[in-house]
Amino acid sequence: MDKMINLKINGRDVTVKAGTTILDAARQIAVKIPTLCWHPDLDPWASCGICVVKINGSSKMLRACTAAVEEGMSVITHDTEIVEVRKTVIELILSAHPNDCLACPRNLECELQVLAAEFGIREMAYPAIKRNLPQDVSTTSLVLNPEKCVLCSRCAKVCQDVQGVWALEFLSRGENTRVAPAADVSLNDSPCIKCGQCSAHCPVGAIYEKSEEHVVWNALRKPDAYPVVQIAPAVRVAIGEAFGLPAGTVETGKLYAALRQLGFKAVFDTNFGADLTIMEEGSEFIDRFVNKNGPLPLITSCCPAWVDYLEKFYCDMIPYFSTAKSPQAMVGALSKTYYAQKMGIKPDEIFMVSIMPCTAKKFEISRSREMSSSGQKDIDVSLTTREISRMIKSAGINFNSLPNEECDSILGEYTGAGTIFGATGGVMEAALRTVYHLLTKKELDNVNFTDVRGLDGVKEATIDVSGTQVRVAVAHGMAHIAEVLEKVKAAVAEGKETPYHFVEVMACRGGCIGGGGQPYGANDEIRKARAAGIYKDDEMSKKRCSHQNPHIQKVYEEFLEKPLSKKAHDLLHTGYTARPEYRW
Repeated sequence: MDKMINLKINGRDVTVKAGTTILDAARQIAVKIPTLCWHPDLDPWASCGICVVKINGSSKMLRACTAAVEEGMSVITHDTEIVEVRKTVIELILSAHPNDCLACPRNLECELQVLAAEFGIREMAYPAIKRNLPQDVSTTSLVLNPEKCVLCSRCAKVCQDVQGVWALEFLSRGENTRVAPAADVSLNDSPCIKCGQCSAHCPVGAIYEKSEEHVVWNALRKPDAYPVVQIAPAVRVAIGEAFGLPAGTVETGKLYAALRQLGFKAVFDTNFGADLTIMEEGSEFIDRFVNKNGPLPLITSCCPAWVDYLEKFYCDMIPYFSTAKSPQAMVGALSKTYYAQKMGIKPDEIFMVSIMPCTAKKFEISRSREMSSSGQKDIDVSLTTREISRMIKSAGINFNSLPNEECDSILGEYTGAGTIFGATGGVMEAALRTVYHLLTKKELDNVNFTDVRGLDGVKEATIDVSGTQVRVAVAHGMAHIAEVLEKVKAAVAEGKETPYHFVEVMACRGGCIGGGGQPYGANDEIRKARAAGIYKDDEMSKKRCSHQNPHIQKVYEEFLEKPLSKKAHDLLHTGYTARPEYRW
């Protein structure tokens, strides 16, 4: 049984578990202690000093984010001196921070800006310090602006501890300290996998997605262009947050309507691509599992940050990787082949935009090996959820008042299996629903595989498919995948049977719902709400298995012939390149 600690906070009796920090204890009684470096996803670091508190009987101030409660402790979280100390810390941070809020990508969503407003800071108390550090714009996904860095360490900690990539760390000392890739190389020459978790966790505008909104606006204005768009599964349960709606609110129909008002001539859904991915990937699994045409486990390939990680850190595992492209890539390829053919449109007139919860998708569309199967660039621009939210607002569209509309059916209709791709475990669950059918030629009575759901870093399950045991694993948050892959490598080295037959990997915690391009402020509570919205969308679907999608059946009949056909391979499959030089 957990030991309980009794203490007082601002004179109020509080009882919490031993080991609880003062910060968490205060939050349990709705007392807000301001923070800047603290984040619920990360171990506390105590770098900013804004969360200082007093203890009765002591002259020292403690940092509440790391100080554990003690029996009989009496904590003061706010008094005149504490408020003044916090204000001074914020003023010192501001003195080394550019004063260009209006042009900052985090304007109105900046935690430092909020603190300055809450503490009534209207004038610069200290001389401005300019370091004249250049921006790093070397990647297609992210911009690193060290001038705005407040040295909170969130980006480095999430990159190192949660993602296990170690692309960012502290360089130099004292007033010259800054966050940058090790060896001071560019972000593009570092092990960075462009997952964007650094940007999602940064409290200010020191690192953010490379915006291409202007490119899309220009395409929408071109009279000879035919702009089309697709939306990813996780976007529909997060877009509402940008318009004041609760996390997890499913806003698919309103988003379709908003995209048409922006000027897109066709609105597709990446969920269709997810259903198509399941047909290809599921068939690939059956070919390996039943026909022994390839090594097991089959490892999913939907996540571009994970693909980048694999090529750099586990390139020896490439033979285990599914060759199926991501749903985004499949819809992109079909939009400029199948759709263009059906509609009588020249492929080079189509301007394909994808709306993704992910900054790594910007990197994925630059991978020429897998993103030009239509004979040109399959997807022209990939925008994050944050970017499309800004576009909708700047267009004067009242999102919350929009009617619900439908997508264009040719590349839009989807099943519940397609939508659950947005949550960790969703790809595996969707695949199992169809793999069961492919193995047995029967339909499942219960399509819910709840063992692969949830936020545990690694989830393992054995699924009984009419007497055939299928061992699966699901990992999310890059630091967890090593645990799974090392088990596989150890079994192979010892000549033993693989511990898994099928493995799903998503780079971001929670899967795409927690992607690096989603609305700021994600934590596990928000991730759970978004996941609940994903599963609600699944449950509301008339058809919940990818092979049941009549439009998927039609695209095979009219165009692709069958899963794993030569044409399907040419358009919907890819290969990978070992890049071990990035592994430091």
